[in-house]
Amino acid sequence: MDTDKSLPTIECHRDLHIWIIEDLKMVPVPERAYGTFFEAHCYIILHVPQNPKSTREASSDLHYWVGKSASMEEQAAAGAFVQCLEEGLGSLTVQHREAQGHESDCFHSYFRQGIIYREGGLAPDLKHVETNMYSIQRLLHIKARKHVSATEVQLSWKSFNKGDIFLLDLGKVMIQWNGPKASTAEKARGLALTCSIRDRERGGRAQVGVVDDEVQATDLVQIMEAVLGSRVGSLHVAKPYPYINQLQKANIRLYHVYEKGEDLVVLELATAPLTQDLLQEEVCHILDQGGFKIYVWLGRLSSLQEKKAAFTRAAGFIQAKGYPNYTNVEVVNDGAEPVAFKQLFRTWTPEQDKSKKACGTGKLMQVQLNVAKLHNQPELAAQLRMVDDGFGKVEVWCIQDLCRQPVDPKHHAQLCSGNCYLVLYTYQKLGHVQYLLYLWQGQQATPDKIRTLSSHAKELDLLHHGALVQEHVNMGSEPPHFLAIFQGQLVVFQGGPGPNGKGQPATRLFHVQGTESHNTKTTEVPARASSLNSSDIFLLITDSICYLWFGKGCSGDQREMARTVTTAISKKNKETVLEGQEPLCFWEALGGRAPYPSNKRLPEEVSSFQPRLFECSSQEGCLVLTEMMFFSQEDLDKYDIMLLDTWEEIFLWLGEAASEWKEEAVAWGREYLRTHPAGRNPAMPIVLVKQGHEPPTFTGWFQAWDPYKWTNSQSYAEEVEGSMGEVSAMSRITAEVNHFQLSHWPADGRTGPVALQALKGSQESSENELELGPKVGSSSTSTSTSTSTSSCYSSTSSVINGGLPREQLMHQAAEDLPEGVDPARKEFYLSDSDFQDIFGKSKEKFYSMAKWKQQQEKKQLGFF
Repeated sequence: MDTDKSLPTIECHRDLHIWIIEDLKMVPVPERAYGTFFEAHCYIILHVPQNPKSTREASSDLHYWVGKSASMEEQAAAGAFVQCLEEGLGSLTVQHREAQGHESDCFHSYFRQGIIYREGGLAPDLKHVETNMYSIQRLLHIKARKHVSATEVQLSWKSFNKGDIFLLDLGKVMIQWNGPKASTAEKARGLALTCSIRDRERGGRAQVGVVDDEVQATDLVQIMEAVLGSRVGSLHVAKPYPYINQLQKANIRLYHVYEKGEDLVVLELATAPLTQDLLQEEVCHILDQGGFKIYVWLGRLSSLQEKKAAFTRAAGFIQAKGYPNYTNVEVVNDGAEPVAFKQLFRTWTPEQDKSKKACGTGKLMQVQLNVAKLHNQPELAAQLRMVDDGFGKVEVWCIQDLCRQPVDPKHHAQLCSGNCYLVLYTYQKLGHVQYLLYLWQGQQATPDKIRTLSSHAKELDLLHHGALVQEHVNMGSEPPHFLAIFQGQLVVFQGGPGPNGKGQPATRLFHVQGTESHNTKTTEVPARASSLNSSDIFLLITDSICYLWFGKGCSGDQREMARTVTTAISKKNKETVLEGQEPLCFWEALGGRAPYPSNKRLPEEVSSFQPRLFECSSQEGCLVLTEMMFFSQEDLDKYDIMLLDTWEEIFLWLGEAASEWKEEAVAWGREYLRTHPAGRNPAMPIVLVKQGHEPPTFTGWFQAWDPYKWTNSQSYAEEVEGSMGEVSAMSRITAEVNHFQLSHWPADGRTGPVALQALKGSQESSENELELGPKVGSSSTSTSTSTSTSSCYSSTSSVINGGLPREQLMHQAAEDLPEGVDPARKEFYLSDSDFQDIFGKSKEKFYSMAKWKQQQEKKQLGFF
């Protein structure tokens, strides 16, 4: 096979390209068929980032997908094509091996509505998707997790179970049957896939029925029984879906893999936490993530032979470990590692930064804070972790005797390590009042106080009608905005009350850190010499004198800030002491000289990691995460709890309908940090964000954010009811079924030929009506046969002579529309040419867009 001659041209303006291996050649798949895969074939998928925000060095992803019944010859051809493509694309390419039913999160993220597995192979005379083809009868088993998939199964009640979604696709009529144990989220995702099939494969010309309760949907069930036969016995429970929890993913091991003669040698090098310097640029490494995923890392100096043998070595490793042959494999090149790989290491320095020395003391030092700029540029607010400049309204409560006690404004900035505090910050954003509640936890706070802190936070949230963004802050890990609201005056005292409290020692030592009002804090530390540090400033208070000690490594800005903030701790005159020139009484007050850190502290490295978004769920009490690659606001669903990891903060986003697990959200954030293979700081701030109340520090991580997206959010039942349209075709099929007395099935329960003939004839009649359309002025024969739990709706009722004039549809009220036109889908009645002219795109492309985007365009163009 000459792969070079068979390689396709890649269009640079498209981010996703898909080819099917057919007759050992790469054949492009039409865009409208993306997401549909035949089980007897292999596919190659190339994703090239088009995001303008992505760096110029962003890597591409090259996948080869293997259907469960694909031949070995096709698999070999796909592997050869991938190797040639990778050589042409260069080293900035990550290669993936995907097996049907076990695809990576990266693969699933290309197909938002879901993946459809079709039986068998693609016939030579057929296309991937035949739009407007209605002579079809199939049953799809939909697994409606966050990443949705649908598999063609036997047309039989035996295929059904209690926990999943099933779609009986009859061409002109599509009936979605929801298992009694299916969640509302699963039903909604299943409906989204059903509508996607209707719009892509039927051009919107099909009717959808939903069965939530068979008792309430007898007409739809009767149609199902006409095709499937009468149901005998009870449904079985759904098979549990295999999942990998975070503890399993944290079990990582690094190996050096090489060939010795005909043998594959696997040498274990290290376990978590891993460091970047373990990777040697002249060899091939395998990183095993708990058997869940295998990474093959190729050093920049590794041989061409090793690069070509990457997947072969991975297969040998998988076999040696006894892992399933569908185990996901990624081949990554030195310098083009994906963020998921980098975050398996304690730290990661990009190649271009390894020789550079960091300078400055952080991102905030290089930016002049400007409230308007932060509000108008949420991406800047997110990077700086600042919702504004900190000059809003501040209220503070201390948890004492399990009660919430207000703190005098004069002492707002004085916290104690043995207490917990609630700090409510109120600010204005574009004319709207916003709230940010900090839950500050001292290092010495008792478990009772910590529990009381959370309960009082809930009370405050109720008082503010659920509008509070809640940030859990541990002492010592305060975010920049928390420091900014105290304008550099924050002092944390050891133990109980502040500077004049009873029972405090005569000698006290305070560590002053910071250069500006928005990054400075002062913390009391043990009064001994070992607490000193040459990079910082310390205030030593005794009965007779105060010393302000300047380490050799401190800057002028640090000294100026320290002189300002220490007046809040002591009003006494302060004697300035330079490191190395301390008087004897200074050391005596600290109990004598002792070693302390004297090297200049290097500035903290600013993380170069890209943020990651995950859906959270729980299986058998363990946290299970599903990653959304190339994420957008569209991935935030009202039924979900999502975790956004920015590497400096953890955001937990709560969908308005995600009531089941809301109480677990913060615990999930802590479990995520605790089990992270990179050994993350367990005290990292965790921010609880509710749908509709997102601060700019959250929205700024998304490429585009629509604040009005959820303004008219509907429940699942409302979505189904609101989509009801004309049901003439559904009613006709039901009437035909009744006419032929379909209750008289053979003894084996199978459908009789008369019943199938009745259904076939009814569908043909329906098809003719939907293609030609009823005449204007004809009476409607449709009847409503649905409730909130069982609804059917029409995607369209007619297209008259190729389309209605645009003047009869644009800016027209419902009562002024021609008879038979569905007011919710006025745009569909345009001719294809008028639709292209007005919307600038085809109907197929329009209906593949997100629903809220469709509504937005319809409003702008007068079709809403």
